[in-house]
Amino acid sequence: MDESFLLMLSNLLHLHNTLDPTTSLISSPSTPSVSFPSLSSPSPSSLLSSSSAAPLLFFTLASLLSFLASSKPRKQNPDTTTNCNNITNPSDNSVPPTASDNSALPDTAAFSVAAFRALSTEHIWSLEAPLRDAHWRSLYGLSYPVFTTVVDKLKPHITASNLSLPSDYAVAMVLSRLAHGYSATTLASRYSLEPYLISKITNMVTRLLATKLYPEFIKIPVSRRRLIETTQAFEELTSLPNMCGAIDGSPIKLHRIASDQSGGNLYKCSYGFPSILLQVVADHKKVFWDVCVKAPGAIDDATHFRDSLLYNRLVSGDVVWDKMINIRGHHVRPYVVGDWCYPLLSFLMTPFSPNGAGTPAQNLFDGMLMKGRSVVVEAIGLLKGRWKILQDLNVGLNHAPQTIVACCVLHNLCQVAREPEPEIWKEPDENGSPTRVLENEKSFHYFGGSLRQALADDLHQRLSSR
Repeated sequence: MDESFLLMLSNLLHLHNTLDPTTSLISSPSTPSVSFPSLSSPSPSSLLSSSSAAPLLFFTLASLLSFLASSKPRKQNPDTTTNCNNITNPSDNSVPPTASDNSALPDTAAFSVAAFRALSTEHIWSLEAPLRDAHWRSLYGLSYPVFTTVVDKLKPHITASNLSLPSDYAVAMVLSRLAHGYSATTLASRYSLEPYLISKITNMVTRLLATKLYPEFIKIPVSRRRLIETTQAFEELTSLPNMCGAIDGSPIKLHRIASDQSGGNLYKCSYGFPSILLQVVADHKKVFWDVCVKAPGAIDDATHFRDSLLYNRLVSGDVVWDKMINIRGHHVRPYVVGDWCYPLLSFLMTPFSPNGAGTPAQNLFDGMLMKGRSVVVEAIGLLKGRWKILQDLNVGLNHAPQTIVACCVLHNLCQVAREPEPEIWKEPDENGSPTRVLENEKSFHYFGGSLRQALADDLHQRLSSR
């Protein structure tokens, strides 16, 4: 019962006793009015036998005050009020707010667990599939089915980490950062979390993508079926046989480098901004089948390639492509193509000349080779266009490589699922110079030169006879 009502009741009791002392309702008239009185139960006969109108007046006023006290809205304890911006228990089955409810809440409420749960359960299935996926893509960079695939594969690992957030909510948070390039501070204000926690969740999810999902979605094409599919597709594009991939490097711009970072100049690429170097090999579908992030931006493509696991596996013979063809007496195994910044080797074909100074057969070969190489240029443009964080990487330097690799994994998922391709990010024109051949590469270089000339002569003869 409300304290103010009890106080008024006490005063009425004293007023009644003053007006009609013959039917006293209080046990002690000396009880202070500021304390809660101890009420006794008068007999009905004593009340009815009173000649005063005070009892009737008393009960009339008491009834009125009791009604007003009971109808008065109670003040809610702010400590027990559920803040719509707080992270709720994943097992909470409360009804999520509707869109109209969210419009009246602070902006951060639209990014709460409850709002996400409403979007990913009730609301998402009320939309037609194209609208649903377009909406999801605008938020997280990929369609809802691809999103659920990512969540299903990461959920066991996230659950094992004892993260207090729901797995799909954490993945969605990180994907929104990768897709839009948000900083940890921006996301922290949206999700009502501390920036350090946003960074921690980002690091966890990108590490899982780069380690747990990499082996499944980024694979060297060694099976004969995949080799035949890839080489045939490249041959349809370039008329060059047995091409199985295209290699290129791209500097990933770093948002900033700590002033006390040792060797800071090593990160400044030829375009003048701090970066780390990404190397990828892509197939005809613009799917990466090898990714390497091991060098600061000032390192050239050839050095980065020679330091990669792929190079060491190819040189050591660890990777053997079981699809050999004969071209003018030369046994040609599947090979990768790159520009003049890479060394010419038996498994890596490069142009004869960067400026078209070769023979007609050589110039024709160069044109077709660069046409095949264009798929990796487009793949990198799609990668940076879809995952905008790579346009200005705002994570710590120690976590930059895994973030880049994680985006490459997500890129492959989108390409395999045939997600709509975003606007391609335009890379600056390359201005590198041809690389020199190392002493331990001379046998590979000599054999590569013979293969390249045989491929060029064969291509020129075939196309000239049409």
